[in-house]
Amino acid sequence: MTRHRSGRPGKPRRLRFPAAALAALLAGALLAASPGAASAGARPAAVPAAAPDYCGGQCNDILPPGENGNATLADIIGNKLFGTRPAHTDDQLGPYASLASAYPGLTDAQLGDFFNDSSFGVPADQVASSISPRPDVTIVRDKATGVPHVTGTTRYGTEFGAGYAAAQDRLWVMDLFRHVGRGELSGFAGGAAANRQLEQSFWQAAPYTEDELQQQIDAISQEGPRAQQALADAQAYIDGINQYITQAYNSRTFPGEYDLTGQINAITNAGSIQPFKLTDLVALASVIGALFGSGGGGQLQSAEVKQAAEARYGTAVGDQVWQSLREANDPEAVTTLHDGQSFPYALPPADPQGVAMPDPGSVVPEQLIYDATGSATSSTTAAPGVLPGNLLTAKHGMSNALLVSGKDTASGHPVAVFGPQTGYFAPQLLMLEELQGPGISARGAAFAGLSFYVELGRGQDYAWSATSAGQDITDTYAVPLCTTDGSPVTLAAQSYLYHGVCTPFDKLVQQDSWAPTTADSTPAGSYSLVMYRSDYGLVTARGTVGGKPVAFTSLRSTYQHEADSIIGFQMLNDPGAVHDPASFQQAAQNINYAFNWFYADDQHIAYYNSGSNPVRSPVVDPGLPVMAEPAYEWQGFDPATNTAQYTPPAQHPQSVDQDYYVSWNNKQAQDYGSAGYGNGPVYRANLLDSRVKALVAGGKVTRASLTRAMEDAAVTDLRGEDVLPKLLQVIDSAPVTDPNLAPVVAELSAWQAAGSKRTETTAGSQTYTDADAIRIMDAWWPLVADGVMHPGLGDQLFSALTGALQINESPSGGQTGPVGGGSVSANESIPHKGSSFQYGWWSYLDKDLRSVLGEPVTDPLAQPFCGGGSLTACRTVLLDTLQQAAAETPAQVYPGDSDCAAGDQWCADTIIQRPLGGVTDGKISWQNRPTYQQVVEFPSHR
Repeated sequence: MTRHRSGRPGKPRRLRFPAAALAALLAGALLAASPGAASAGARPAAVPAAAPDYCGGQCNDILPPGENGNATLADIIGNKLFGTRPAHTDDQLGPYASLASAYPGLTDAQLGDFFNDSSFGVPADQVASSISPRPDVTIVRDKATGVPHVTGTTRYGTEFGAGYAAAQDRLWVMDLFRHVGRGELSGFAGGAAANRQLEQSFWQAAPYTEDELQQQIDAISQEGPRAQQALADAQAYIDGINQYITQAYNSRTFPGEYDLTGQINAITNAGSIQPFKLTDLVALASVIGALFGSGGGGQLQSAEVKQAAEARYGTAVGDQVWQSLREANDPEAVTTLHDGQSFPYALPPADPQGVAMPDPGSVVPEQLIYDATGSATSSTTAAPGVLPGNLLTAKHGMSNALLVSGKDTASGHPVAVFGPQTGYFAPQLLMLEELQGPGISARGAAFAGLSFYVELGRGQDYAWSATSAGQDITDTYAVPLCTTDGSPVTLAAQSYLYHGVCTPFDKLVQQDSWAPTTADSTPAGSYSLVMYRSDYGLVTARGTVGGKPVAFTSLRSTYQHEADSIIGFQMLNDPGAVHDPASFQQAAQNINYAFNWFYADDQHIAYYNSGSNPVRSPVVDPGLPVMAEPAYEWQGFDPATNTAQYTPPAQHPQSVDQDYYVSWNNKQAQDYGSAGYGNGPVYRANLLDSRVKALVAGGKVTRASLTRAMEDAAVTDLRGEDVLPKLLQVIDSAPVTDPNLAPVVAELSAWQAAGSKRTETTAGSQTYTDADAIRIMDAWWPLVADGVMHPGLGDQLFSALTGALQINESPSGGQTGPVGGGSVSANESIPHKGSSFQYGWWSYLDKDLRSVLGEPVTDPLAQPFCGGGSLTACRTVLLDTLQQAAAETPAQVYPGDSDCAAGDQWCADTIIQRPLGGVTDGKISWQNRPTYQQVVEFPSHR
């Protein structure tokens, strides 16, 4: 069956447009300019009273760069010519950035210098504007940040106002991502190579026809009164968006990117902004779920590592080596639940059955692009994309949380510092809002286009947040190919066996085309994106198993259920639904994506791991491809609805009132299987755990001291804190007699002793303290990882392992070291993204070096690597690679990019708010912390 989607041709944008075009656009902008851009068509209104608020001024938040994401064409041109920005475009960036240098002496009284006051309501003297887009809702914006405070007298009005405010602040971003979610970005924003790469990756992850998007809405409507109310809320939200679109178009106050992309003529106003509809929200949800709420799916890469290990060491020893590198259940890994709780899930069985190991060298990635014309045949373009092309495929860090129970705080009330690490964009993917209406009372952040509920934030007397969990909810099946006409079966076959019946694949087609404009010189082009789908999921590759042709498919439990989490988010916003840890956990149970959820009120802290965890056969290894046979299917699997039996809530990691919780995408609990590689004794959550543990041991934790702990971790090099001591211990096992190396070792030792920080000498100096030691560490890591591991692994296994887990994730995104197998390298990186040190070979070196030093190691690597296990030989490897690293110049370590000159270390590390639109923001010094962040301590309760 072939199912087509067709993206409409569009005009790509490029913001570095020629002078002649700039002059014409400026003339159009001046003709179109009119006052009242944000509130065109809405009436002024009285300010509503604030909702009940039990935080007592002790709730704060921050979301850089700023709330305002709507820049008209005149605003954009002003930014390009004069550096001006609309109000509230970047006013949260400075306070956010300043914490990196100011945190050591931070007090509770100073938190307001670095965070917003997130109390409910707006004091009368702080009201910047108050409008009513319809009689039953008022949108008040505060002077400090311009955040919308939406108060409705009816449920419909509240949600209408939420949609109206979202369009005011994020219309362009919302429009971008509804096109990304449909695999049609190039036809909307241009044919730049990055735009094409991004739409291709999302079409591979979540391809749907328009009817299938609607079917997901229809399915939710059958889930009871809460679900029906949620859909009514979503429709009201859509209505608010569309009213704003109509008013902004008529008044010519819409985002200027519509002019720059050719959607609307800057002179005549001819053109349109397409109204939103409910299926757009499903497309948007699929983007967020794919980016932050999925897990697993790396079974083919893991199989390649296993095969290479067995080829290197023989079957028995090779399997042991593979298991030790996989670290599916490493007892040394830091866990969020540290009181000995065990939650068995997705662990490899002792004797797995149904494993579908591909024949070596047989796997071929599935073709995605067909019928390419014009510039679609070129993989590079002069025009940049509106988003990183590898936004989905490159691994990225996602969120952290620190919570301390009231028994260990100064006030006796719990304290939490938490938030999502969603990258840095201008405008931001998230937006701030307060929603108050019947059955809704919350303030916080939500993804643009999905902000009919606060997704992460606070209620009247509680706050909540999440980190990406990444547990294994995606499996790979080897599906036997067949032909319906009896012809010989090859890898090109378009049918597969399902329960003995030769069944044609569904064929999902997205047609994209684009044309050049003054804003983007990418020549005209077009292609078709084609995904094949079976009852066992989407076809990602083909190959042979035991000589027989198969398709390798990816089956994700949340596919076809992209919007099912709507009920859980609705409950989190409802003060009648959430009022204690148990009701919070019940709300989180209604979220099907893989997240770790955290809660704090005035008496309790709590945790729950959400996700549709499929119940597998006990003989199936979740970490390897599985034969597509009934015995190895998910229990209760129904391919028509992509549903199965899921693990019950009691089997999900959860806890109430542990002394403290930390999470930085780490292992949740003992026996909760890790879906990917690298979850061992050195993980970036160690940076949080060690600091919070020390705080709790001392007692009297405050909001400021917990924030200091978070920020101290945010400016610390994980390698320097947790691996460098072992590297130096091996080197110092004998005197360093080389006069050139001795000062290098001393420099690294001094940096490590000072805390392994990557901070400026003084705020704004744009030069690191210990800059040379940091340069050496950055240059040394890929060299020493290669020097320690490569000789023992051999070329094939080394290459396979780099395809499953990247060697490094430095702040600059560079120093990746050798890259490895697969159609997408695990070493892909996004520069200037802030998030660092989540993925890397830190645990491998830590375990191996401790073994070499004769120290105890629980579950050591199955073979010695550094120097073959000889301390003397290992020391030689470390010194030789250190000598190479010390010789590298700054320009070699930091080669420069379009934003930074070669050799500029500080700039290479900086965080850049990636422009999604026409207005850009300044660089800020590196820190590794959530994008949106709350600091909360409730002194009372309802």
